[in-house]
Amino acid sequence: MARKRDEPVRLTRIYTRGGDRGETSLGDGTRASKLDPRIAAYGAVDELNSTLGVALACGVPERLREPLERLQNELFDVGADLAVPWDGPEGPEASPAEPAAPSRKTESRKATRGRLRVTQAMVDGLERLCDAFNEDLSELRSFVLPGGTEAAARLHVARAVARRAELRALEADRACGVNPLALVYLNRVSDLLFILARAANAEAGVEEPLWRPGG
Repeated sequence: MARKRDEPVRLTRIYTRGGDRGETSLGDGTRASKLDPRIAAYGAVDELNSTLGVALACGVPERLREPLERLQNELFDVGADLAVPWDGPEGPEASPAEPAAPSRKTESRKATRGRLRVTQAMVDGLERLCDAFNEDLSELRSFVLPGGTEAAARLHVARAVARRAELRALEADRACGVNPLALVYLNRVSDLLFILARAANAEAGVEEPLWRPGG
């Protein structure tokens, strides 16, 4: 049964022994190798989420806390999306008429319909945050080097991990197909984290280190 949005997840036991031989379950219950590109993709998203947790625990300017906490929650939604096999857009307008004898593909579509998926609204939300925080920043005069305050440096680490998560998701898309909006979302995440890293330095009144070619 598909989980509804905002429905809490109940975990009664952490270890299951089901993955002891190198396999795990995808979000729809099908078994897959732990070397499957989808596993690598949502594993990288999990790593990204953890780097954000470290940044928050070590302290960020108060103005950045709520957007980062929201981003952490949405990244779990992204992981849930990547964990469920993609079979094209969902919804009445995207669903073909039911054949007399349902095919395996149709049954798969039924099984995954209603799952958590990245939406255009989520992408739009990231773009609004990018615009809002970038508006207050000085014009870029060169490439920014990771550093300045500890918060900014940690957000730059998260930005780099976000780029890697996007690459893993692209590999999964090439191998199996994923929600295209998940790819767009991860691309925007790295943009947002770059802007928030700059904002962390600006909020602290610390000049950001800039690249001096050959210098």
